[in-house]
Amino acid sequence: MSDSSVSASIVDEFRELLIIERRDEADGIVSLRLADPSGAPLPAWEPGAHVDVLLDGGLERQYSLCSGVGEPTWRIAVLRELAGRGGSAAIHDGTKQDGLLRVRGPRNHFALIEAPDYLFIAGGIGVTPLMPMLAAAQGLGATWRFMYGGRSRSSMAFVDQLTEFGVVPWPQDEQGLLPITDLIAGCSPETAVYCCGPEPLITAVEQACAAAGRPAPHVERFAPKVIDTTGDHGDHAFTVVINSSGNEYVVPVERSIAEVLQAAGEKLVTSCAEGICGTCETKVISGVIVHRDSLLSEEDREEGIFMMPCVSRCAGDRLVLDL
Repeated sequence: MSDSSVSASIVDEFRELLIIERRDEADGIVSLRLADPSGAPLPAWEPGAHVDVLLDGGLERQYSLCSGVGEPTWRIAVLRELAGRGGSAAIHDGTKQDGLLRVRGPRNHFALIEAPDYLFIAGGIGVTPLMPMLAAAQGLGATWRFMYGGRSRSSMAFVDQLTEFGVVPWPQDEQGLLPITDLIAGCSPETAVYCCGPEPLITAVEQACAAAGRPAPHVERFAPKVIDTTGDHGDHAFTVVINSSGNEYVVPVERSIAEVLQAAGEKLVTSCAEGICGTCETKVISGVIVHRDSLLSEEDREEGIFMMPCVSRCAGDRLVLDL
């Protein structure tokens, strides 16, 4: 599950990168191209990776890398969220070309699996993590379809570039909603389905795959999904043990594992604190996990090897973590 393309020390530390290009890509979307101020190439990454960005006021946000995988610089694209919590506004209003941006990562919890055929479904700014997957799919010799939906053509970043590449744009004001049921029905049993975008789109793709008897799609969310915790046996106090030191901590009902461990000085890196970015992913040595994240697949949950301690809990009295 964890990304092994870069060392933990590089992934876990913020560093200042130079904004060498700042462009308006569509209505309300700006892209930043980032480089090491020394001119050195940035760490390698794989399609689906994201970085954490540290903004003024201590805000942390995650943005997908949408540059070419082999390029020495990185590119992110950010939608101004009018009803957001200030992160996108800080990017749009507080960055400039030749300025600096504090970045941590990359990490990848949305990796491209090898398959003979792919269906990529993007909604709005959700196109960004899927873009680097196209070249990778072609490099594998796979066939693919890429459907890109948005409110209008003017709101869709990189739409002209992607259309030339063979991506099918689907502006809602021209063509209505993406035909999710038909798209899923047209998949072969070997097709790997990838989706990123707003929650209604992801939910529709998940439901269509389930109705068709297909495996769950590979998805990445920008906001936590609504999780029913009724009867999941996580709402009680329990003890967390740090395997390397033997230190034990009681986690009360009203606090998360991550909050308790960080307050005690344990080294646990977090970012979103909502179970969507994977920064705090931790290996579990023993104990029964109550998963409340929006990231792990059902297969990952059944294996019970990793958890997101920013939101997930323990079904029993004791959880031993590999920290």
